[in-house]
Amino acid sequence: MNNHNVQVCSYCYKAVVLTCLVILVFAPGISGECTCNIKVDQPRNTKNSSDSLRYRLISIVSILIAGAIGVSLPLLARKIEALRPENDIFFMIKAFAAGVILATGFIHLLPDAFQTLTSPCLQGMNPWGKFPFTGFFAMVASIGCLMIDTFATSIYQKRHFHIAKQVNIVDEEAARDDIQHSHSHASHVAHGATHSIGSDQELILSENIRNRIISQVLELGILVHSIIIGVSLGASQNTEMIKPLLVALSFHQFFEGMGLGGCISQAKFKSTSTAIMSVLFSLTTPAGIGIGIGISRVYNAHSSISLIVEGILNSASSGILIYMALVDILASDFMNPRMQNNVRLLCGAHISLLLGAGCMSVMAKWA
Repeated sequence: MNNHNVQVCSYCYKAVVLTCLVILVFAPGISGECTCNIKVDQPRNTKNSSDSLRYRLISIVSILIAGAIGVSLPLLARKIEALRPENDIFFMIKAFAAGVILATGFIHLLPDAFQTLTSPCLQGMNPWGKFPFTGFFAMVASIGCLMIDTFATSIYQKRHFHIAKQVNIVDEEAARDDIQHSHSHASHVAHGATHSIGSDQELILSENIRNRIISQVLELGILVHSIIIGVSLGASQNTEMIKPLLVALSFHQFFEGMGLGGCISQAKFKSTSTAIMSVLFSLTTPAGIGIGIGISRVYNAHSSISLIVEGILNSASSGILIYMALVDILASDFMNPRMQNNVRLLCGAHISLLLGAGCMSVMAKWA
């Protein structure tokens, strides 16, 4: 997998995000009447409506700033020698980020998806009331992440194995020529050094490409979730519900941004790609709030179509985030010989993991 393939992957995941956004915006407009008796969130009077609009506009600014700061901190930390990815403390930063991502999947998304897909509005609809779709879509998304990981790694390994074979053939022919010119000893030393440098470069390149795939898939899961919470907040006209959500979602985006920023930092993207991914994360929830404000008069959060779309996307996002946190971040880091051989670092990483998961779990009380 070369840089062109990585760019294609980047375009593909952004296209998926935009598709999800279109589905979220236009799905509520599709006829899907809800027959259950749920009170829809409506303004009581004009003053309440204008107050809610003011708080929703404030939330756009607040969440935008919080998300931008959160995703930028790990990227700026890369400029500080002690916080660079190759240092031990970065393992603890990543552990905190993984805890945030893991709690987002388990505590925020999965319960919301379960509540949405088991809503009384869907109980009479076949097959939504007769099958545990929440776990099913989370499982499918996790398997999808596994497939992306394995296929991308397999393509890369096959490509570089073929190149390595060609290099070995060339080296053997060069060695025979060198022996004929009575420089066998010097040439063997030189070839050994060349092989060592080439192997190290291949290992670094392989790790960078894998980190890029991880960060892109992770951002996909986060952005889908961000769109959903943005539209939900923007469409709400209940001031008493918006006030706590404004604060909670600001902290939520800050911690989530730290998690994503840590993965982007380790992937070592070019400056342009890093900026695009950071800006995309920062703008998604505010954009969702803006869309929610625009469709608030026609949006029915309790319609069957809205519940199904939101439930599916939340389930899939939870599967993506849980898989990425456990398999691609925690498993690889915590089983790393560098951490296994350093008890102090291992304990610090575990504490950092618990802190990250705890901070994001507390946010579930309000968001």
